[in-house]
Amino acid sequence: MSTPLILITNDDGYNAKGITSLVNAVKDFGEILIVAPDKPQSGMGHAITVNDPIRCYETTQFKNIKAYCCTGTPVDCIKMGMFLLKDRKPDYILSGINHGSNVSTNVLYSGTMSAAVEGALEGVPSIGFSLTNYDPDANFSPSIKYIKAIFRTLIENNMKKGTCLNVNIPAVEENEIMGIKVCKQGRAFWDDTFDQRTDPFGNKYYWLTGSFGSKEKDENSDIYYLENNYITIVPTQFDMTCYESIKEINQWKLDEI
Repeated sequence: MSTPLILITNDDGYNAKGITSLVNAVKDFGEILIVAPDKPQSGMGHAITVNDPIRCYETTQFKNIKAYCCTGTPVDCIKMGMFLLKDRKPDYILSGINHGSNVSTNVLYSGTMSAAVEGALEGVPSIGFSLTNYDPDANFSPSIKYIKAIFRTLIENNMKKGTCLNVNIPAVEENEIMGIKVCKQGRAFWDDTFDQRTDPFGNKYYWLTGSFGSKEKDENSDIYYLENNYITIVPTQFDMTCYESIKEINQWKLDEI
């Protein structure tokens, strides 16, 4: 059996502590190629770069592991990784560890999870990992044991094509982690607002702010379990069809228009 090839990226930048922690967690499982953004790309969602050139530079940030920093988005990084590999496809794609959680509808905005979804689009088993701590110097040590276990279990089992895993880890000590729960995506939204400011020249500009809050108390959601110190795993897919609505909309008699 050949050595598995693991493509790794993130959205916090190639020099973030989270991606180094992820690489250290999985480096014994196979050959690693890293293609990560050259700067933070949080909130980029599934954006790709089409109006500017993409530059990709080899970096020694990870010592003896082949690694590149890329001027594009996290999804660009996955596409670039696939390009650099030429005819060889990665066996697994991993993204993270993100500084900050990616629960609920945050998956729509998350560069971390969009990279994992891009892996699913390519038919590659993929996982996005996030820690509920936004601190650049966050402690990822308690996560390592569980990341290894989850990734090992993925290797040992098959996952439905077109699906990736959204894994969120509470920022607590290892002995405070209650376990792992496979669950559904919770229902929560950003309460957006814009902070209006003025630059030194008297020109107005705006800074997007707001708070993220749950709209329900579903005890089988990632929000609930994460708040109770469980690691959450949400199987995530790129097919956004609302199948329940197809029959309903067909009743609109659109064929009579």
